[in-house]
Amino acid sequence: MALTTRHRRRLSLSIQAAVFACAVLLLLIFVDWAAIQRSFFNFGNIGPMFPDIFLIGLWNTLQYTAVGFVFGLLGGTVLALMRMASFPVYRWIATVYVEFFRGIPAILVFIALGFGASLAFGWNLSTLQIAGSALAIVSSAYIAETLRAGLQAVPKGQMEAARALGMPAWRSMITIQIPQAFRIVMPPLTNEAILLTKDSSLIFVVGMAGSAAELTKMGRDGINVYQAGLTPLVVAGVCYLIITVPLSILARRLENRSSARSSRKKAKA
Repeated sequence: MALTTRHRRRLSLSIQAAVFACAVLLLLIFVDWAAIQRSFFNFGNIGPMFPDIFLIGLWNTLQYTAVGFVFGLLGGTVLALMRMASFPVYRWIATVYVEFFRGIPAILVFIALGFGASLAFGWNLSTLQIAGSALAIVSSAYIAETLRAGLQAVPKGQMEAARALGMPAWRSMITIQIPQAFRIVMPPLTNEAILLTKDSSLIFVVGMAGSAAELTKMGRDGINVYQAGLTPLVVAGVCYLIITVPLSILARRLENRSSARSSRKKAKA
């Protein structure tokens, strides 16, 4: 007797559930849970790190990310406008910048600012200046492409209507095109903030004082000092999730809102 589609689907789900149950059972039997607890959840040994040390790392990570994102957004906006400019030299400069900093590892920028800037120019930059500048330089290249796509997605008819009403090109760009472009690209910009949060950990390559350390360095130092296995890194990962999960939720909501708005416009059309 041939199975119906409904029966085949039910049989497939039953088989998958059985395989999953067997995998969980084998995991419970053969895994050394005492070793797992000592290596990953040995919170007693890292008690001195709570709350002050990890709060310092969390605060520094937020600072580095915020500074990098704000200045990266400003730089990305300028680069996006330059890539769309009628003057070809502006387009060439922006294109070279974007392709260069999208093509090299971000860690090279951190090393250049942390060590090269002092050797070449005698600059004595603080950890916040190094981290914020490096993140801004790299993120502006990615943000520029995102914003350029958003600017090009704004219907040209709106700009033409503004010009027909006598509005100067710069004013129509600032009051009409750019605000709509930001609304369009808000979800990918939120994802960029998540990436910057994780890239802030690259600041460890230049060395820093304990008061300027971010979450990754806090976790790494905790492994050596407190002999708690990987527990400090587990806590550092949780702190990162405290930052990134709300941003991920915000990005999804913005995407859903944008999709709903597009569907309503299509329905009206």
